[in-house]
Amino acid sequence: MTVRVRRTFEFDAPVEDVWAFISDPAKRADAISVVERYDIDGRRATWHIALPIPLVRSTVEVKTEDVELDEPRFVRFVGRSRVMRVTGEHTIEETDGGSRLINEFVVDGKLPGVETFFERNLDRELDNLERALREEFESTD
Repeated sequence: MTVRVRRTFEFDAPVEDVWAFISDPAKRADAISVVERYDIDGRRATWHIALPIPLVRSTVEVKTEDVELDEPRFVRFVGRSRVMRVTGEHTIEETDGGSRLINEFVVDGKLPGVETFFERNLDRELDNLERALREEFESTD
């Protein structure tokens, strides 16, 4: 089973501010609750995630890489690990007085329980991403 989620956020912030956040692998990783820590190497990041599922007893390394960038409008990343593959796409559009961020995520689990976890929690993780973006914009006002 594959889990797919699409969510759109509206901000009063300009496209460039949204781009500065969403194109930064560290800021994206910071917004995800199951990422315990991460290592950044340019456009690549290794997330060390803790999934509360029976078959995963330690953190799992998810090697992510930005595979497509179209500044300041689009970023796609792919993450691979022994337990899952995740693809994330972020598209930024200009609106009257701000911007719109369209987020699409696909998680393919390789172990039982991975997809179920993300099916239940991916929407909450997108709430975390939206909250982190809003806090970023509030701190720069």
